[in-house]
Amino acid sequence: MKPIRRPAATPTPAAPRRAGAPGLTGAPLDYTYDGTFEGLLTVLFSIYESKSPPNSVQPEGTAQTGLFAQPAHRETDEALAARVWEGLLRTMDNEARTRLYHVFLSEDADRELLIFRYVDLALRSPVDVAENYANADVRRVQRLAQMMFREKHRMEAFVRFEKTSDELFHATIEPDMDVLPLIAAHFTKRYADQRWLIYDRRRHYGLYYDLTRTDIVQFENPTGRKATDISATVLDEREPLFKHLWQAYFDHVNIPERRNLKLHRRHMPLRYWKYLSEKQPREVRFEPIKNKQAVVGKEVSAGQKLLPPQ
Repeated sequence: MKPIRRPAATPTPAAPRRAGAPGLTGAPLDYTYDGTFEGLLTVLFSIYESKSPPNSVQPEGTAQTGLFAQPAHRETDEALAARVWEGLLRTMDNEARTRLYHVFLSEDADRELLIFRYVDLALRSPVDVAENYANADVRRVQRLAQMMFREKHRMEAFVRFEKTSDELFHATIEPDMDVLPLIAAHFTKRYADQRWLIYDRRRHYGLYYDLTRTDIVQFENPTGRKATDISATVLDEREPLFKHLWQAYFDHVNIPERRNLKLHRRHMPLRYWKYLSEKQPREVRFEPIKNKQAVVGKEVSAGQKLLPPQ
């Protein structure tokens, strides 16, 4: 009996090793930029071009450096920023690259250096670092991206519009993170048949949709007014009715026997309540519909039974 000869296994080709990033052998610098994501990408390009690692990376208006340190300011270059953004796909997939943008929008105090350390780790690693949870920076990036996703989801659920007399639907929000760039597509698609404005009170800018496109609009810092106040003279005359109907609906679907405030606050944190119509003081208390009772002493039509008084 002849022995069975198995074909030799084809060796698995080794994954191509990345070229890696140049050594950062220069003196550390305190980089400053204009505070935009494109500006940060420009700083990343400058770091590897000059081979000078960052001692710090801060927005120009809030930069804090040492007593004798001279900040190295980098002007935003849109072309270089686009080049860096596209180049990141050579070291990470699109999902990991998107997480870096979400980290920037999180406004974390260490976001700039965190993004640099993550990018530098990806450039110098022969394998994908997205799931290298043994690394503290990878874990932090993942955590901030998850927090941003939750904040985005809540804003899409908790925005409440008020209609003005000129047919504009206005909403005020105050999220912990800068979520407006992430919720623009959702509201543009969902409310494509009406003009609307979502204003971020904390960051003093908003999204405005004019039935054709959604733009970012800037606002000056309002003073002397409450967070949720809109002048009654600009509101649609039916707006109080809409607010009451929404509150009545919320009260009607409520089941007192299944009330669980701890769970309720987990899904709808207290910090959102001041912008929710259903959480505002009731001007007219909701009353459930009661069964009509026949009035004793009045004529009863033929065939109608007179219900006894209760």
